[in-house]
Amino acid sequence: MRQEVLAKFQEMFGSEGNICTYFAPGRVNLIGEHTDYNGGHVFPCALTIGTYGAARRREDRKLRFYSMNFEKIGVVESSLDDLNPCGDKNWTAYPKGVIWAFGEKGHPIDCGFDMVIYGNIPNGSGLSSSASVEVLTGVILKDLFEISEISLPDIALYGQYSENNYNGMNCGIMDQFASAMGKKDHAIFLDTSDLSYEYARVALSDAKIVITNSKVKHALVDSAYNDRRQESETALSELQQVVGIKGLGDLTEEQFETYKSAVKDEVRQKRAKHAVYENRRTIRAVEALKRDDVEEFGRLMNASHVSLRDDYEVSCEEIDILVEAAWKIPGVLGSRITGGGFGGCTVSIVKNEAVEAFQEQLLAVYKEKTGKQCEFYVVDIGDGASRI
Repeated sequence: MRQEVLAKFQEMFGSEGNICTYFAPGRVNLIGEHTDYNGGHVFPCALTIGTYGAARRREDRKLRFYSMNFEKIGVVESSLDDLNPCGDKNWTAYPKGVIWAFGEKGHPIDCGFDMVIYGNIPNGSGLSSSASVEVLTGVILKDLFEISEISLPDIALYGQYSENNYNGMNCGIMDQFASAMGKKDHAIFLDTSDLSYEYARVALSDAKIVITNSKVKHALVDSAYNDRRQESETALSELQQVVGIKGLGDLTEEQFETYKSAVKDEVRQKRAKHAVYENRRTIRAVEALKRDDVEEFGRLMNASHVSLRDDYEVSCEEIDILVEAAWKIPGVLGSRITGGGFGGCTVSIVKNEAVEAFQEQLLAVYKEKTGKQCEFYVVDIGDGASRI
């Protein structure tokens, strides 16, 4: 895709000057959902699909953006003097938010640039196309403007900051961190309370990671995602009255059961229970993977889905149909919703000999029960963002 994006850039903006090309991946989270803003652990991996970009500095303050995914919109022209938090309504809100965040963090961008992007992450699928665009923009800014003191984790944090404060979406750090810091054939075991992390090899010798797109698009800014975060934060403040913790991820299951009565509302208690139990599941899942117990990893994935469905209530009917159908297929080791929820995708670990049957059976069941056509991506784990 690099050559296609470069060719489109030259077509739209001319071929003179120093045009550079970049890539930032999407991600799938294997386990550890809605724990990243609750001070818990997550276990995402970068994918080999993502967002490609070409960019070139300008001498004025003009910004020109073009997306090959939204060709009807055409070139969107803006300026460094026209960065309005929560004011942009098209895809350029993501790169503009990162430019704004760089300025807020002490690295103001002093001249404009032209940028063409193409993403091969399905839009609205929950595989972090927005985080991919944010990290891509951060890598472009670091490179074009030679800001050497900014690290890849910094770029992830700036992307999260821009999404929270420029786009009004209270996401955690996981998506941007996975896109920036991915490593081929490894997932990232990240403690979101302090951003300490380790890479864990995902060596599935006789199985594949299969992502199933429900084609139910989630629009997280307009969804109950922010409500879930607020419910969790309120539950945390209630628990902090009786136990010294910084985040829900600090609690073991036993401690939560001891102190849960401090959370006065039954719904908030369920939200907190998910955050605590999911964090512990994630820690145990990584331990299982390290000892090559992929079956135990799969069982923990299944338990994760049940908790996301029943306690955190971020699944939907279509996703539940896909997951419950997958659980019945021999050779499926685990299957769960992945991403923010309310639509999007499932992630499954499927034995090699069962991949074909998995796809055939899910297609049939999903079509029969919803009238919709799901899509499959048998994915590889790739590296993080870089100039290419």
